[in-house]
Amino acid sequence: MALRGLAASGPSSRGPLDEAVAAAEERGAPAVVVAAGGTPEDDEEDEGRGRGLLRWDGFSAWLHCVCVVGFDLELGQAVEVIYPQHSKLTDKEKTNICYLSFPDSNSGCLGDTQFCFRFRQSSGRRVSLHCLLDHYDKDLPVYLKDPAYFYGYVYFRQVRDKSLKRGYFQKSLVLISKLPYIHFFHTVLKQIAPEYFEKSEPYLEAACNDVDRWPAPVPGKTLHLPIMGVVMKVRIPTCHDKPGTTQIAQLTQQADTHISVILPTVHEVDLFRCFCPVFLHSQMLWELVLLGEPLVVMAPSPSESSETVLALVNCISPLKYFSDFRPYFTIHDSEFKEYTTRTQAPPSVILGVTNPFFAKTLQHWPHIIRIGDLKPAGEIPKQVKVKKLKNLKTLDSKPGVYTSYKPYLSRDEEIIKQLQKGVQQKRPSEAQSVILRRYFLELTQSFIIPLERYVASLMPLQKSISPWKSPPQLRQFLPEEFMKTLEKTGPQLTSRIKGDWIGLYRHFLKSPNFDGWFKTRRKEMTQKLEALHLEALCEEDLLLWTQKHTEVETVDLVLKLKNKLLQADREHLPVKPDTMEKLRTHIDAIILALPEDLQGILLKTGMT
Repeated sequence: MALRGLAASGPSSRGPLDEAVAAAEERGAPAVVVAAGGTPEDDEEDEGRGRGLLRWDGFSAWLHCVCVVGFDLELGQAVEVIYPQHSKLTDKEKTNICYLSFPDSNSGCLGDTQFCFRFRQSSGRRVSLHCLLDHYDKDLPVYLKDPAYFYGYVYFRQVRDKSLKRGYFQKSLVLISKLPYIHFFHTVLKQIAPEYFEKSEPYLEAACNDVDRWPAPVPGKTLHLPIMGVVMKVRIPTCHDKPGTTQIAQLTQQADTHISVILPTVHEVDLFRCFCPVFLHSQMLWELVLLGEPLVVMAPSPSESSETVLALVNCISPLKYFSDFRPYFTIHDSEFKEYTTRTQAPPSVILGVTNPFFAKTLQHWPHIIRIGDLKPAGEIPKQVKVKKLKNLKTLDSKPGVYTSYKPYLSRDEEIIKQLQKGVQQKRPSEAQSVILRRYFLELTQSFIIPLERYVASLMPLQKSISPWKSPPQLRQFLPEEFMKTLEKTGPQLTSRIKGDWIGLYRHFLKSPNFDGWFKTRRKEMTQKLEALHLEALCEEDLLLWTQKHTEVETVDLVLKLKNKLLQADREHLPVKPDTMEKLRTHIDAIILALPEDLQGILLKTGMT
């Protein structure tokens, strides 16, 4: 395996924009020149250029880089192209990309294959656009924030080619991004990868130039994203959206003649297609994911493994899956030893694998899903059975869910009948997915609402917030106290499903998902207390206060107020803009009332 820089056949010296125009002319597609300059709607949205965004900042908001991975007979899998050329990847990251961008040899993926992988960013990496784009993240749903990982979106082509020694042309075009927008990036690859394989690097550079002109991925905004003559219309979700709804449909009533592709979602996968072989056990799988149990998906190809792992992670939405998950995992992965050791219990992680070697290496894991080929839409595979782990043999095992897990909840026969009826009536997979997603959403909400209600009760009363004291602390989460609330306000109020809900909660409270969820909620509530404290300060007559206190105390107050402003900005506290402005006015008035020498010192702090 080797790692190389930009290939010799890479972009010419004419410059990126010249190449973009040349590529468009070669295709006879003047629309790409419009794309490079932006559509009329983009003129309104592309305000970033006026805010001092540098070359490639627009690109970096969406992608870290684009890689081309090929197969060299002498060197093995090799990164042939990294674009833009200044993109930084560590050797470890390049190695992971190399191995994860190709299916295992046994997969036999002829033709074109798309899949996704996820790997840890190297420690110490500095996010160049952190300060510039960080404020967009605050409105993202928590399950779309994944700052410590890279996602790789792969378009792999393997076709017979007698002119090559190996007899096959094998190459992957890979988009590397921090954004978990699976459906969106797979759609982008479908648009550009086939032509890239025909036209090579100049076409790739032209496509990257188009991405660099995209507006930033601001949550809640409908974006028009032109790429190589095609315009995609998307909307990034926000944390304020009602769960289970898509906003894009309501925004497409008027005719958009220049829109080529409208995406109803940026991140969701075809849930029913992935759960189809196991939908009889979907509720049990929901429990396993909710509880962060170690889970392996053994599939025939990276497409099946990555889609199934992503569907599993997605099934507890809007709750975030806080443990690690790898849509496609290989024996070359840098975490291979960590995740396959037998010296300790399997970690809380979901792995998608295709190499038969894992059937032996991971046979000690408590929950294993073996699936066959996922059928095209409209074709229903045979339902797999739950089997005991001792029946899992190495290579000849049939598809099935291999586990000794006993679900806490009784199986919901209603949803099974509904999905089976849809199968008999040949209901489209999209419609089946809507039914299944709504079912999972209602199940997750029934489970999480009692927790939300109890955690809200830990918040101090607003009347206990004094401007002259530190904000009060949240009350402690007491598991037994929470359990007592379930008798009157438990999931039985919103769910028809019977079973041992108490046992499920007890198990959940020990899981990484609870730990991650509660830390997030505690941070949000602490920030809310800080914001209320700021508002209480603003309501005080601070100038009057200073008249009754010494200059030293007044200076101390000014410095503390300035730090409060910095904290509100740095931590994105949920403070109203007029509150911030009022506080600045208070600070200015207090400083002007001080002697000139003190005014000069306080103004030099540079915080006003």
